[in-house]
Amino acid sequence: MNSKQSLRFSREDPKKFFKTLNNRVNDYFKKKKIQKTGNWKLHLKTLIMFSILFTPYILFHLIDFSLWIKFFMCVLMGVGMAGVGMNVMHDGNHGSYSKYKWVNKIMGGSIYILAGNVFNWKVQHNILHHTYTNIHGHDEDIDTGGILRFSQYSKWFPFHRFQQFYFIFLYGLLTLKWAVYDDFHQLKNYTSRKITYTDSKSPNLQWIGLIISKIFYFLFWLILPIIFLKIKWWSIVLGFILMHYTAGLILSLVFQLAHVMEDTKMFKAHETGTMKNTWAIHQLMTTVNFSTNNSLINWFTGGLNHQIEHHFFPHISHIHYSEISIIVKKTAAEFNLPYNEHKTTRSALFSHFKFLKKMGAKKSF
Repeated sequence: MNSKQSLRFSREDPKKFFKTLNNRVNDYFKKKKIQKTGNWKLHLKTLIMFSILFTPYILFHLIDFSLWIKFFMCVLMGVGMAGVGMNVMHDGNHGSYSKYKWVNKIMGGSIYILAGNVFNWKVQHNILHHTYTNIHGHDEDIDTGGILRFSQYSKWFPFHRFQQFYFIFLYGLLTLKWAVYDDFHQLKNYTSRKITYTDSKSPNLQWIGLIISKIFYFLFWLILPIIFLKIKWWSIVLGFILMHYTAGLILSLVFQLAHVMEDTKMFKAHETGTMKNTWAIHQLMTTVNFSTNNSLINWFTGGLNHQIEHHFFPHISHIHYSEISIIVKKTAAEFNLPYNEHKTTRSALFSHFKFLKKMGAKKSF
C-alpha cells in the first residue's frame, strides 16, 4: 500500500442504505434540537477521567504510602489513562468533542500526556483504520508484526497455536510500545509514503514536535520524579510500567472486541485495488458492538462498545451512540444487512478467545 488512494470501495448501493441511515440520524438531531458534539455529560466525564489519572500521581509523590498501595495507585492511573484516551482524546481528535475547533484541538492534544502523537494517531486511526477496517495490508490495527495472527491472510507460524493463551501478556504492552517505538516508526512510514491530512504540519515540524513531546513526556513521568523525589528509582520505573500495562490491557481489549471477533470478517483487496462492497456495508461486516446495555461499560469505554455507530458517525460524540444505535440497528434490519453485537463483555471476550484459537490452529482454512 503506497497511499490511501490505492484501494477503492464499490459505489453500487441500489437500495441506498447509508444515505437512508444518514438522513435518519440527521433528522434525529434536528427533531431533538441538540448538537452532535459533546455536552455537560462529556465535560463532567472529562473532569472525572483526568482526576483518576492525576490524583493518584500527586498522592504517589507527596505521601509516603506503603509500596503496595503505591503500586495500586499506579494501576488506578492506568485506568485513568485509558479513560482519558477513550473518552477525551478520542472524541477530540475526531472533532466530535466540541463544536469549537480549538476545544477539539486541546482535548485531542491530551494524547501527548498519554505518550502518543496527534499526527500519527489521526493517520493510523482516522484515515487507515476507519477507512480500511480489517483489510489485510491496509488496516494497521490487525498488523501485529507477526507475533499474533488476526487474519487468515497473515503468515502463519507454529507459535500461533498458543496465541489464545499468550495474547493477554502482549496486550498490556500496547502503550509502552507506542511510547518508545511506534510513534517513531509510524512517522517515518507515513512521511515517506506522503500520507497526511488537512492542516497537518510539514514532515520536519512533525519530527521536531515528536521529539520534543517525547522528551517532556519522559521527563514528567520518569526522570524528574527519580531525580527530585526520595523514592527508589526502581519503584518509580515499576509503577510507570504498571500504569502503562493497565492502560494497554484495557485499550487493547476494547479495540479487539470491536473487530477481531468470530462475527466479523477479514478481507484482502483484489489485485486491482477494488472491494466488492460499499464502504458502509463493509463496516457492518467488519465491526461488532458489545455490552451496549451495560451503563458502566457505555460510560467508561467512551462509546467504543458502540463501534458500529462510531465507524458510521465518528464526527458525532460518543454520548449520543446509545440513542442513535436504535436507528442504525433498525435500518440495517430493513435492508437485510448484518448488525453484529454481543450482549455481554464476557460473551465478547469468549468470542475473541475462540477467534484467536481459530487463527492460530492451522495455516489455512
